[in-house]
Amino acid sequence: MKSNRRNFLRSAAAAGLALGAPHLGARPTVASQPSTDRAPKSLKLLILGGTRFLGPALVEAAQARGHELTLFHRGKSNPGIFPEVEHVIGDRDPVVGAGLTGLKDRKWDAVLDTSSYFPRMTQAAVDLLKDSVGQYLLISSISVYPSLEKKGLVEGDPVGEYEGEIKEEITNTSYGPLKVLCERAAENTMPGRVANVRPGLIVGPRDSTDRFSYWPLRVRAGGEVLAPGNPTDPVQWVDARDLANFCIRCVEQKTVGEFNIAGPRHPADIAELVYGCKAVTGGDAKFTWVEAEFLAELGLQPWGHLPVWAPGKGEVAGINTVNCQKAIDAGFETRPLAETVRDLLEWRDGWKNGGTAPSRSGMSLDDEKAALAKWHQRG
Repeated sequence: MKSNRRNFLRSAAAAGLALGAPHLGARPTVASQPSTDRAPKSLKLLILGGTRFLGPALVEAAQARGHELTLFHRGKSNPGIFPEVEHVIGDRDPVVGAGLTGLKDRKWDAVLDTSSYFPRMTQAAVDLLKDSVGQYLLISSISVYPSLEKKGLVEGDPVGEYEGEIKEEITNTSYGPLKVLCERAAENTMPGRVANVRPGLIVGPRDSTDRFSYWPLRVRAGGEVLAPGNPTDPVQWVDARDLANFCIRCVEQKTVGEFNIAGPRHPADIAELVYGCKAVTGGDAKFTWVEAEFLAELGLQPWGHLPVWAPGKGEVAGINTVNCQKAIDAGFETRPLAETVRDLLEWRDGWKNGGTAPSRSGMSLDDEKAALAKWHQRG
């Protein structure tokens, strides 16, 4: 297949799909439903971030378990969210405004860091908090692995190294190595007290990137749907609420180390995803399976024009086969696909007083029709 890792990452970035990149913008929030079981002990938790996508899921998961929360953020995204929780306004960059000074001379049981992208800022945070918290949980990314060809990536596999002078700029090649440096800053400063959580594709309500919602929306629209590759090509995703529940479990049990996070717990394929969407949405969608090689000839890229999916073989075959057994052994659970699809559509349909949010990912209907026409005309 003509697609390679560089094209894959370029396509992902162009569609706003950089693996785990910051989520830009926000839409109205919805209530998630984490476990209602109370924790044996209430903890004081600090969340760096907390107002967008994964952050609110962490807040709701922690609240359901009875923990006391402080949110540290700039006050720019969803400033009125969670009024019942303490908010500290500042900046991750210690040289911008008040910086991190609002966190001085405070104590928490643990900090959950959702917004570490640059090692200088991570270092500033851990330097300030190392004597104020018992544990540091950092949201990293599976982008730390430089090779996407290997299937079954595990936490001990080599990670990417940043080459040259460090620039605080996220690109399709710098994002993973920058995350590696953030992980090391935390672990080197707080050895034995850090959990580096490496999620794959995070999905569900509040996901303004539409990295996953292309499929529920397209399948619900009905008609002939271009289904990529082979039905058995593997896919992975993790509902933000399941990721949040795992993170809260880690700080409750003082679990440390590196953890890959992707779901579902059982191996899933692209057929399960598209037919699962149809089972939830109904309609008359009919799937036409188009070979990966033909898609490459048309210039249709995995994760860009065709979100979530990647070919089952080739230079990016490992992106949807990441091994998460270590996290499963530590208590990672995943909800059914049907629940994620239902809640995602409910959230999107409630956007802007009842109007469905415009999709930001995947191919257009015109491009899809053109590709299908060429597929049917092939000799």
